[in-house]
Amino acid sequence: MALTALLGSTGCATQLVSLSEGPREYVATDYENVLRTWTRTEHLFALSELDNFLTATATFESWDFRWAYVVRYAQDYRLTIDQRQKLLEKTLEETHQRHQFFVAIFGGVRKYNDLTAPNSAWIVRLIDDTGNETAPEEIIAITKPNALERTYFPYNTVWRQAFRIRFPRTTADGRQTISPSAKWFGLRFAGAQGNSELVWQLAEDEEPAAPVELEQEAARPRRPVAGR
Repeated sequence: MALTALLGSTGCATQLVSLSEGPREYVATDYENVLRTWTRTEHLFALSELDNFLTATATFESWDFRWAYVVRYAQDYRLTIDQRQKLLEKTLEETHQRHQFFVAIFGGVRKYNDLTAPNSAWIVRLIDDTGNETAPEEIIAITKPNALERTYFPYNTVWRQAFRIRFPRTTADGRQTISPSAKWFGLRFAGAQGNSELVWQLAEDEEPAAPVELEQEAARPRRPVAGR
């Protein structure tokens, strides 16, 4: 059966991203643009039958994404500066422990799209262009998405099954699962019906980011949010 993976509707598969850390100057209204930067979609079809085996959309919860997420969340929930700082510290520290993706999929037979099930139609791997291939350390099914998960990840509709997929940042021998020399990294969904890859192309970072002083950064005045 002829299979092909087609470019998804996000239209940003070739957009470059950076894994550099450091302070950001985001406000709440920047969130949608940052979400698009870190989100990829791919479709896996059977051309002979025009059957959609799999549509997968994933957001890589990078340092950059998490900063914008916290700013949006703090604005929506009217957090104090202290609350915002503690949340920012916690969520950014998680990027030093693991690589995490928010994933929503549909297509084929729904019961076989449960990525946590032993009979799932798909296995997922974190890959990069240096040959790294890493299995998840944890896959969490989001069986009842709340209002926040529906709003902040709007592609997570009622037709999809959502997951948070976590990969180790380093292997047991200390090797980074996304190589420092990688030009791209991605998620591979593979199964009997074919395989599909969601790819994030990496920009070349200029200078290493300076250490982040979160307490000072949280207290800094921000440019006003439009309409607030």
